[in-house]
Amino acid sequence: MKFGYRAAALLWLAPCAFALDGQINIHDPATVTESGGKYYTYGTGGNPLVSDDGWTWRPGVTPLRTGAAPDVIHVGDRYFMYISGVTMISSKTLDPESPDYKWEEGGKIAGYESEGDFVNPIDPGAFLDPKTGRLWLTYGSYVGFTRVVELDSKTGKRLHPDQPPTDIGLNLEATTMIYHDGYYYLLGTRGSCCRGADSGYHIRVGRSKSVTGPFVDNMGIDMIQGGGKLVIGSGGRLIGPGHFGLINVADGVQKFSFHWEADMDRGNASVLDIRPLLWKDGWPVAGENMKDGTYEIESVRNGSALELAVQGVPVGGASGGGGGGRGRGLFGGTGGVIPAQDVAQVSANWPTGDIAARLANYMVQAQQKWTVSAVPNAGGYLGSPYFKITIAGTDRALAATPNAELVTLPAFTGGPEQLWRIDQLTDGSYRIVPRAESNAREPLALSAIGTRSVTLTKFDPNSDKHRWRFNNP
Repeated sequence: MKFGYRAAALLWLAPCAFALDGQINIHDPATVTESGGKYYTYGTGGNPLVSDDGWTWRPGVTPLRTGAAPDVIHVGDRYFMYISGVTMISSKTLDPESPDYKWEEGGKIAGYESEGDFVNPIDPGAFLDPKTGRLWLTYGSYVGFTRVVELDSKTGKRLHPDQPPTDIGLNLEATTMIYHDGYYYLLGTRGSCCRGADSGYHIRVGRSKSVTGPFVDNMGIDMIQGGGKLVIGSGGRLIGPGHFGLINVADGVQKFSFHWEADMDRGNASVLDIRPLLWKDGWPVAGENMKDGTYEIESVRNGSALELAVQGVPVGGASGGGGGGRGRGLFGGTGGVIPAQDVAQVSANWPTGDIAARLANYMVQAQQKWTVSAVPNAGGYLGSPYFKITIAGTDRALAATPNAELVTLPAFTGGPEQLWRIDQLTDGSYRIVPRAESNAREPLALSAIGTRSVTLTKFDPNSDKHRWRFNNP
């Protein structure tokens, strides 16, 4: 499913997304992993971070053993942590307050196979194949081969240590694999690291029908020959993305964790980030978290705009603003630039109490323009804060009612019914979920159920009724 030109243009022109909140300094983060309702990641040198909601982070508890560029995966009843070297430790939980929290040594997994072996056995990345249930590990660095070995999914140890590993890439760091629509994708980081704002890190990808390759990019170049399609590079005031880790949030919602080598708004510190993962023409693409702005909220299902259920006033006046008869209204207009509609003027005729929301043809009218703003100190979710959605130029706020309907309230009060989670879906459109439902197993999402009707219904990743675009008004 493809998203339209206007949505694509908006993603390209939008300013940088919010950075995560709290203490997020980390280098070479492991894939963000959930355990016991909290989120965890671990960095080089035993730098753990933990979050209750995926938005605000704090320092965690250092595990049994530390090293460079660890990765964590949950398989069965255990969490396996692989550390450069390549070695492994495991625990039944990542929560230090749980009675099951106990790291156990798993021993050496991979390394140099022989004297003069052209590999640097660091930066392991674990991958559980959703198609076969088999467990794999990639490793390597910017010098030498990237390799893959199979692991025992019960013990986390190397399954066939007597068999040589398979070379699948060259000069790649922090590799990992993901699976999508019949292909295995090898993602890795290229470029210089550890030099702050002078770092050249960027993430590239190739794909294969086999977990052991060959992995080629969109131009048909093998990653062992230097191939790799760009997934994300430096942008704005953020430099050097690296260490991709897939997070499957829900059907239709994927995100990835990684770090920036330098965040210029944090003194060029290396910091954690989480972004949506999109799929375009069979390739993974970095998406954008929602950010503050004024938008038309358009239904993908029918192209209608979300609006306040009030009587609209034509922008520029009736009949094209010319007032000169049918011909002028159809073909003439005023001949000048029509100013934006004054919301203060037209809202004088709106009811003062609660007003319903509905869908209508977009006509650039004031009741069709929504301001989306992050709410400070209201918490958040993976990669983003909660937002309020208000009619632009007013404090009238979109809210969820107790019986799962939509209403706009005269003023924003900060209640959970007025806070919204806005997730970018894998096709580039968005789902809109009230905070009260955002952590439910089957959340209710904003739904275009007809030509003009809008409500909250169980999120269906296969239906356009739950997909929305945020367009420049």
